[in-house]
Amino acid sequence: MKIYNTLTREKQEFIPLKENQAKIYACGPTVYNYIHIGNARPICVFDIFRRYLEYRGYTVTFVQNFTDIDDKIIKKANEEGTDYLTIANRYIDEYKADAAGLGVREATIHPRATENMDEIIDIVKDLIDKGYAYATKGGDVYFSTNKFDEYGKLSHQPLEDLEAGARISIGDIKKEPMDFALWKSAKEGEPYWQAPWGKGRPGWHIECSAMARKYLGETIDVHCGGQDLIFPHHENEIAQSECCNGVPFAHYWMHNGYINVDNKKMSKSLNNFFTVRDVAEKYGYEPIRYMLISSHYRSPINYNSDIIEQCKASLERLYNCRENLVFVMDSGDSTPKTNEQGLKDRLDAHRKHFINAMDDDLNTADGISAIFELTRDINTIVADNAPSKELCQYALDLFDELTDVIGLVQNKEVKSLDAEIEELIAKRTQARADKDWAAADAIRDELKARHIVLEDTPQGIKWRVEK
Repeated sequence: MKIYNTLTREKQEFIPLKENQAKIYACGPTVYNYIHIGNARPICVFDIFRRYLEYRGYTVTFVQNFTDIDDKIIKKANEEGTDYLTIANRYIDEYKADAAGLGVREATIHPRATENMDEIIDIVKDLIDKGYAYATKGGDVYFSTNKFDEYGKLSHQPLEDLEAGARISIGDIKKEPMDFALWKSAKEGEPYWQAPWGKGRPGWHIECSAMARKYLGETIDVHCGGQDLIFPHHENEIAQSECCNGVPFAHYWMHNGYINVDNKKMSKSLNNFFTVRDVAEKYGYEPIRYMLISSHYRSPINYNSDIIEQCKASLERLYNCRENLVFVMDSGDSTPKTNEQGLKDRLDAHRKHFINAMDDDLNTADGISAIFELTRDINTIVADNAPSKELCQYALDLFDELTDVIGLVQNKEVKSLDAEIEELIAKRTQARADKDWAAADAIRDELKARHIVLEDTPQGIKWRVEK
């Protein structure tokens, strides 16, 4: 598999530190509100990266943190007259609800900043002791960017260029414009932890370095997140981790592209800011996931109501394919046909297409194309070949195999009709046998009003719940 490495700006063969094992750190949310659709993109993209590596035989340790202490969390708590922990716990639960709705698997470990304060303080102390950081009289601690010669290597900007655009605020006691906070001294009424240089709480960047080292080691295989995190967050993580540990921090860096709304950057000021929860209440979660993975992860994507409706329609095609296949399999012949090995070979070609696409820098767009080509062939087999149960099962297993990698068509249960609807279908069948077409049509319309859609097929009456 090749992945595009932001650090080297080229596709590179993925060679993990240990054979068939992958250690991945993904930056998680700051938990002070519901996640928006921009937050959801890296969550879904790197969930697929993890799924695909597991599909290809890797044992994956996937760490995604929660930033549960932050200025925004404290502000929200003050506005509500409560404490930071109440806010953090609430929105961690809300995140988990949205992530589950999006089909995102729980991380191997979901560490929280406040539960790893000893490790954070240890790294800050080491950086001070090694001369890479300094404490102020007021108890703040800053990292000295000019002490790290490679600062800027991820964003591909030399320190001089970065400094040219930086400003020191009035009253700021940093030594240099690009120095960044490792520890913030406590203000009146704020939560704090005791450190050797004074009471306070960690800066945003240091928590990820501490938790990555604790749960994955000093060097990890892949660090990933949104494109907006390249600078300064990930740049600063590299600086503090490599200065502290003396070894490379991550071998590969993966970053997904931005989301626009109606071809404009999503922002609260433009009133085009959408939470996952709000969109899901109108369209459901699965169309959101489909939209977020239907383009290559490094490309920008555009969100609008037309696109999400198109995603719903595409999902409907996938669900209909599977439901038709299951229906035909349940009513099909057990005896394999003479030409079915050739049909299996034809289906297998779509697996190869899918793997080739995903091996090429996680190209989910082309991977989805392979699934739709598989769907087309399954539909043809179902319609034209009176397939055996064995061939249907073979096709179903392949369909589920590939859709599971990308986390779509997760609602696979065929819902049983309740007794009343079964009775209506039986009455309609009898009405048709009696050539009472008016009664048969009336029952069909009644079922349709209850979102039960009937199809008369050579194998019998097929039903589905209208989505």
